[in-house]
Amino acid sequence: MQTSETSPSVAPSSLAPASPPCADGFDALHPPSPDLINACVHCGFCLTTCPSYRVIGKEMDSPRGRIYLMDAINQGEAPLSPASVQHFDSCLGCLACTTACPSGVQYDQLIAAVRPQVQRNHPRTLPETLLRALIFNLFPYPNRLRLTAGPLYLYQKLGLSKLVQQTGLLPKISPNLAAMESLLPSVTADSFRDLVPEVIPAAGEKRYRVGMLLGCVQRVFFSDVNAATARVLSANGCEVVVPRNQGCCAALPAHQGESAQAETLARQMIDIFEAAQVDYVVINAAGCGHTLKEYGHILQDDPAYRNRAQTFSAQVRDINEFLAEIGLTAPLHPLTEGELPIVFQDACHLIHGQKISLQPRQLLRQIPGVTLREPVDAALCCGSAGVYNMLQPQVAEELGQMKVTNLVNTGAQLIASPNPGCSLQIQKHLAHQGHRMPLVHPIELLDASIQQKPLTDLTKNR
Repeated sequence: MQTSETSPSVAPSSLAPASPPCADGFDALHPPSPDLINACVHCGFCLTTCPSYRVIGKEMDSPRGRIYLMDAINQGEAPLSPASVQHFDSCLGCLACTTACPSGVQYDQLIAAVRPQVQRNHPRTLPETLLRALIFNLFPYPNRLRLTAGPLYLYQKLGLSKLVQQTGLLPKISPNLAAMESLLPSVTADSFRDLVPEVIPAAGEKRYRVGMLLGCVQRVFFSDVNAATARVLSANGCEVVVPRNQGCCAALPAHQGESAQAETLARQMIDIFEAAQVDYVVINAAGCGHTLKEYGHILQDDPAYRNRAQTFSAQVRDINEFLAEIGLTAPLHPLTEGELPIVFQDACHLIHGQKISLQPRQLLRQIPGVTLREPVDAALCCGSAGVYNMLQPQVAEELGQMKVTNLVNTGAQLIASPNPGCSLQIQKHLAHQGHRMPLVHPIELLDASIQQKPLTDLTKNR
């Protein structure tokens, strides 16, 4: 299916500013809206919540500074130069500023408008181009990821990974590739197959027919999370439909301005789940869920899909959100003999992007014996941010260290993390700091509780 070639209608607020833009500024296709820019009163409440500002310490690497820069480029007073692009690239897209802003500035829409502008109008260096080509031609495609799983399995089993890390050469050759290598998940036999059947009947009376996304990295490297998700949905009265031909949700390309790729993937997802005829579409990865709910924006210029995208997004629920909404019907059992203190890791695209924070905590507290510990700076990004920790490893390193220190300091025995990228980032820094603290998806805890499995069965290899 082809992208519509009809020129998009441009709202008055999106028209080019009175002063002509500079030759290397934003183009006329959805530049950041002056109306949204002018909503910022420059109060500075966003500064302390912004992870890039916390690490870099420069005004232009804060939401307020970037909004100044967007306005200057709109007005033709500054170019879309390598320096300005670096300030935009330093943004993690965590959206903490949107939660903190007392004026309701829609920074999420502003940075989402800037990313495609950068991709269209700013030439990347050759190393940047090659790295991005690797990322966007590999990670959004589960079948391609599976092709790499075999060599990665040998790489890990033969001890080459430890050898590469011990030499310390890779960070000197390429910090980006070194970051990618350090985040490699463990490859297991389950990485080469889907553990979830195409249809899982509801246990007992059917309450809903639910479509389930498998994700990309989640599908290949966290397949046990998908299996647990299907079991919990089934146990709570849901017939679960898992289309085999589903692909990427478009989160990675959408968050990095790769508009054409994101649009293609979004159309494919809509077609597949429309055909499945489900009541809801459920996702267990926070970043994916946020993007699925943004399909109306991603396909705003496609008249054939615009309304269908909005209808699809209205069906999407994060797994925590969905279970809290419909209520648990399956009985829950203790995971340990005594009290089990857990710390829940707030993924940015869950707490800030989807405004989901209470629901996972409410679900976890229903497990007998579970108590929750709250970390300092709970809403601070861990530094993963999709592929940010591969593109901007220095900033991501500092944020990862801070996040893990805060989680460990709660005294919890276990971390519950609802997003695969966050999980990999946190596991990496737990290892770097010498902590042996298990990390699981919250849905795995619910699954173990329903199945009356002890916690040791779930965490023995983590």
